[in-house]
Amino acid sequence: MALSRRLGSSLPLLRHIINPESIVPLRSLANPNLAVAEGSRTFASEVKSSGAEPKPKLPKALYGGSGNYASALYLAAAKSKSIEKVESEILDVVQASKKCAIFSQFTKDLSVPKETRVKAIMEIFGEAGFSDVTKNFLAVLASNGRLRNLERIAKRYVELSMIHRGELKVVVTSVIPLPAEEEKELKQVFAEKYPGKTLKIERKIDPSILGGVVVELGETVLYDMSIKTRVKQMEKILREPIDF
Repeated sequence: MALSRRLGSSLPLLRHIINPESIVPLRSLANPNLAVAEGSRTFASEVKSSGAEPKPKLPKALYGGSGNYASALYLAAAKSKSIEKVESEILDVVQASKKCAIFSQFTKDLSVPKETRVKAIMEIFGEAGFSDVTKNFLAVLASNGRLRNLERIAKRYVELSMIHRGELKVVVTSVIPLPAEEEKELKQVFAEKYPGKTLKIERKIDPSILGGVVVELGETVLYDMSIKTRVKQMEKILREPIDF
């Protein structure tokens, strides 16, 4: 069953949480022992490596707040050998937040006490059968008021999991869908440049580039042969003084 449908069955709980008049002290909730610090410690313990096992390593260094959270989640998932499962669950939550208005509001509403946010997360995703790594991570985000950043964190996590699998994500932006022959040539170029890697192409349609194509690998623009960029370059040349 889709997570958005599971969230649907939890709407009464979410409505109750979001309504300011319904906020009650943590001790009156069903699980009074669920403290925020405890949730943080539980997730942190997933990241620590015991002496009997090799310590998981990041396939790529990420920076910034979202990068730090994604890195911590990856290390916890790697230690529990659940990188793909955690990726699937996190992406499910992102999609569900887009389809469920109540849940989306819940992730952005910082007026709800953090203890109440954590309890809701633990109940909802516990019933959904999520792994402890994902559930505890979401609880930490809820505690720190970072649920609203989940989509950005998920994108950074996917970067790490794709590198782990030997995959390359290439974003191709064009005005019209890329012809099959051109896409085939693009795959051949990347196969030669990055042998042994699996190419994943994400296609984007953007009329604002006017024509041509833009190819991005991660956060790096590899090729920008768009008409929009060419026009800007020509404008820059025309504005420069001519030296006779």
